[in-house]
Amino acid sequence: MIDPLIVDSLIERAIAEDVGFCDLTSELVIPAGARATLALNAREDIVVAGIEVAARVFRRREPGCSIELNVADGERVKAGGAMGRVEGDARGLLAVERTALNFLQHLSGIATLTAQYVARIAGTRAVLLDTRKTTPGLRALEKHAAQMGGARNHRLRLDDGVLIKDNHISVCGSILAAVQRARAGVPVLTKIEVECDTLDQVGEALAAGADMILLDNMSVADLRRAVALAGGRVPLEASGGVRMETIRAIAETGVDFISVGRITQSAPAVDIGLDTLIRA
Repeated sequence: MIDPLIVDSLIERAIAEDVGFCDLTSELVIPAGARATLALNAREDIVVAGIEVAARVFRRREPGCSIELNVADGERVKAGGAMGRVEGDARGLLAVERTALNFLQHLSGIATLTAQYVARIAGTRAVLLDTRKTTPGLRALEKHAAQMGGARNHRLRLDDGVLIKDNHISVCGSILAAVQRARAGVPVLTKIEVECDTLDQVGEALAAGADMILLDNMSVADLRRAVALAGGRVPLEASGGVRMETIRAIAETGVDFISVGRITQSAPAVDIGLDTLIRA
């Protein structure tokens, strides 16, 4: 679930950014009181995310509008599929059509790409995770979209969990020292994950009592060795440079999780049309 206060804040900023004082074109061209019906249609096969956000954009600008949604977040829609309709004051709706589509196309793009990655690892034990590689300000929405595509969320923010990375280890002096410091102050229900670049570090993290290990940019062969070394004692996460063409081989090594920054950082927007019928 997404905090509606976060969504409304994002929508307010997006509308202010795009509209400014007014939609000058609509004010000059569209007669006052004219009504419009806007039809949302998928122009390619997609996984939907952000449909309620798009609806919220229209309601924010035109509270009296009527909205009918045919799909929900997480659903798959074929090219040509009708996603919904919105009817209301033409000037108000046309002023925010781009803002609504920006949210819907971007978030559905993330969900669609995520679903493609999930399909590649079907039948393995591996679970796809997102990362903190998100658009500044849009993390809550983008991580929601990743979930709609079938991924699980990693940390939402730095205060969500402990992930000891190479720079932390360098400052502390060793994996053992870093884990001990974390263990002394971490909330009892919070896990401690350690990032490891080598198999030697995996051994150190296991000996230090890490709850989870991130295997960073390891080869497929080393991932297999790490899985054997851990022997099921802690969950293992593979990360770094994961691509569509490599994720299957990574999943087949036996790792528990695979984190992919590309699903939020590089997902292309999908093609969704907004067909407008002006009625007097």
